[in-house]
Amino acid sequence: MTSQAEKIRVLIVDDHQVVRQGLRTFLELQEDVLVVGEAGDGFAAVEMVRQQQPDVVLMDLVMPRLDGISAIRQVKSLASDVKVIALTSFTEDDKVFPAIQAGASSYLLKDVSPDDLVEAIRAAHKGETRLHPEIMRKLMAQVVHPSSSSPEPLSEEVTPREREVIRLVAQGRSNHEIAQELVISEKTVKTHVSNILGKLQLTDRTQLAIYAIKHGLVD
Repeated sequence: MTSQAEKIRVLIVDDHQVVRQGLRTFLELQEDVLVVGEAGDGFAAVEMVRQQQPDVVLMDLVMPRLDGISAIRQVKSLASDVKVIALTSFTEDDKVFPAIQAGASSYLLKDVSPDDLVEAIRAAHKGETRLHPEIMRKLMAQVVHPSSSSPEPLSEEVTPREREVIRLVAQGRSNHEIAQELVISEKTVKTHVSNILGKLQLTDRTQLAIYAIKHGLVD
């Protein structure tokens, strides 16, 4: 049985009470998840992060007073280690790209299945990324070069081993899967990812996946 200290602390942010209640009802059935609060707008979300120190925030994007994208920026500024999952009904470019640039580590639509949402929360807690397939297509369309162009040169600071790690991260592999493929420990994988993000001045695995596409490390 998971102790209180081991549970993933989740904050639910949505301006519709029915949505918040539905999410809370399902999440509270999960042994490893603890819902620490709810917020109905961006201002309340930032204050709740300050008070409750959640591990993961489920963030709606269109809300009164302070929208979700602005709230993500403030949350990441306040607590950079908090993982934010954008959970919205919108797939428009003016929502997707600003949310990811603001610091959302995952971007899901509200039609996501409950089981997939829980897996996304667990993945985010481990520093992994989950993107709705339509969102991934949008990202790839933005960063993939035309066939007549050459990929941007890779930073000379990236070692051959780090290149392999970047490629596997971009394929959506978990740290466990990367460790198995490269025959190294998960701790070593985490160290590699941390070092790579530092070298390339990136903030999360989503940005690293985009980098990999732009630099020709994945098809």
